[in-house]
Amino acid sequence: MKKQILILFLALISAATFAQSDLPKKATEISPLLVGEKIPNFTLKSAEDVDVNLSDLFKIKKTILIFYRGGWCPYCNLHLSAIGEAEKELLELGYQIIAISPDAPKNLKITDEKAKLNYLLLSDANGALTKAIGIAFQVPENYKTIISNGSDGVNTSFLPVPSVFIIGVDGAIQFEHITPDYKNRITNELLLATAKVLK
Repeated sequence: MKKQILILFLALISAATFAQSDLPKKATEISPLLVGEKIPNFTLKSAEDVDVNLSDLFKIKKTILIFYRGGWCPYCNLHLSAIGEAEKELLELGYQIIAISPDAPKNLKITDEKAKLNYLLLSDANGALTKAIGIAFQVPENYKTIISNGSDGVNTSFLPVPSVFIIGVDGAIQFEHITPDYKNRITNELLLATAKVLK
């Protein structure tokens, strides 16, 4: 009996350890969904703290879907502003733009107002969507306070690898640009050229 209890105890410890480390340790170790696969359907929060269903949005028109680390990241803010500069052309091509981060809705609003963005920002504070797509990795120790503050205490475990997807109205990935080096982002020139080909 003692042996069975010991085995059960060790199994529980092992399961708890796995649960904490089931995310890749580094941004370079992620396994994202591939072109042709569908983005899983999730309901996220808008900057106004309203539920938004992703698949309902995708059905409206083709989507430029952006994942960024948070409004606290200067490289992300520069990229969001750059996307804003290409927004008019992307809209004319028939796309909508959606950007997702672990930030809480109230912090999305701050980012939106600071960068004067016209497109939709959504919160994936618990990381369910980011993890399902396969672009989440374990947050480095020195970022834990920052991401906890950004998510209003919801996120203490993951960061998204900055990514841009082009999504069809069926929710399938038509193009992806995933950059483990958060300092490097897709250029507007490449994004627009790809968007034109896929429109």
